[in-house]
Amino acid sequence: MDKIMIRDLALRTIIGTLPAERREKQDIVINLELQTDLTAAGRSDDLNDTVDYKALKKRIIGRVESSQFLLLERLAAEIASLCLEEKKIAAVKVTIDKPGALRFARSAAVEIFRQQQP
Repeated sequence: MDKIMIRDLALRTIIGTLPAERREKQDIVINLELQTDLTAAGRSDDLNDTVDYKALKKRIIGRVESSQFLLLERLAAEIASLCLEEKKIAAVKVTIDKPGALRFARSAAVEIFRQQQP
């Protein structure tokens, strides 16, 4: 399966379980690996034959910046579901880093993989 990657999408959202984390938006970094068939787009050079990742990115930004989830796991699941609304995407791997979440660590992160259901 071919892949489209969106790397290092830096956004801000309310995320976390502690009272201090619920007051102000925090930085997160999202990486996506979209599994899709790029054969037709490779032949046609036509946007209609591929995933419009700019439009997808805008939808993700809108959802993430308006969300207030407690867990990165929940946010990752939400992003995966949003990606899979696009039927051209067969599967998606979502990785979300939360920089500074743990002392002495660059970030804490979750990674999930979801695919279209038959």
